[in-house]
Amino acid sequence: MEYDREGPQLPTARGPVSGAVGAHLLGTGPLPSPEAVAAAPVYGDDLQLALYQCYELHYRGFAGVSPGLEWDPGLLGVRAALERRFLSALRADTPVHDSVADAVGALLVEPVHGEGVSHFLRDEGERWHLREYAAQRSLYHLKEADPHAWVLPRLWGRPKAAMAAVEFDEWGGGRAERVHARLFADLMTDLDLDTTYGAHLDAASAECLATVNMMSLFGLHRSLRGALVGHFAAVEITSSPGSRRLAEAMRRTGAGPAAEHFYDEHVEADAVHEQVVRHEVIDGLLEQEPGLAADVVFGIDATGHLEDRLGARLLADWRAGRSSLLRPLPAARRVEGGSPMFRDGRGTWVA
Repeated sequence: MEYDREGPQLPTARGPVSGAVGAHLLGTGPLPSPEAVAAAPVYGDDLQLALYQCYELHYRGFAGVSPGLEWDPGLLGVRAALERRFLSALRADTPVHDSVADAVGALLVEPVHGEGVSHFLRDEGERWHLREYAAQRSLYHLKEADPHAWVLPRLWGRPKAAMAAVEFDEWGGGRAERVHARLFADLMTDLDLDTTYGAHLDAASAECLATVNMMSLFGLHRSLRGALVGHFAAVEITSSPGSRRLAEAMRRTGAGPAAEHFYDEHVEADAVHEQVVRHEVIDGLLEQEPGLAADVVFGIDATGHLEDRLGARLLADWRAGRSSLLRPLPAARRVEGGSPMFRDGRGTWVA
């Protein structure tokens, strides 16, 4: 049997379901039982990590795992059961707007006194907060725009052309050094973080895993193409103002030029992308398939629902003075006066 030699290491299990999925991938144990899948809390670490493991086989896989398991019938059956629980919870728990116009309109309104994560990082975040934020977000940003590519074969004509144009920008416009995943890796270097793909999976919270899993869920199912478009619209419309605040946070804390550049790039690019997604992707899709309007709304609002859950987790931890990660980051290092210095978990340089 062929095994991947490259790719991230399998993550540490967080419960019986993720543990059984990992064991199956290594050929050392059976898949989780339907009873175990049904008992796992839907937004909890165990179920979300198990689903993330299943999805990652469609991206870069894991070291020591056969790429043939991507289409393993038994594993696909488990993934389907996990997806049903996740999707059902999202539909039950997400407050949805009455129309696409209402949902998009809500995204366009910036609160006068914002209290989200980007506001916290801009106004009072310390370097250790920025490092934790980047480590968690690396689960998506090191494969930025890849989950959205799954929708391209499910579109045609005007929305497909517009979606492909935005994706082309996300992938650097044909220049490898400008691929947004590369730019985020450069940001991580400025923040003294490991840039290896998947390096921070064991540290990421269940709330973070859920945001990435939702992208893969929407992208891998043709029946959810409207929801994927809605999700993509939510990301692009809200990105520019949020990125401006994050760029200011990077400048205020002296994070470094690459850290600043990543978010400066998104301020400019996503201001354009917002218009394209609204007027070409969404309008074009609904002109062709008006019956997908409710799915577009769901995609927009489900994105907000999961981002709110992640934001609440991060802010609760940080305001209590504790880490938002499941395991601490390695201390950062620099050389000063010929002597190595290390940055502790709170961002203080110590000899």
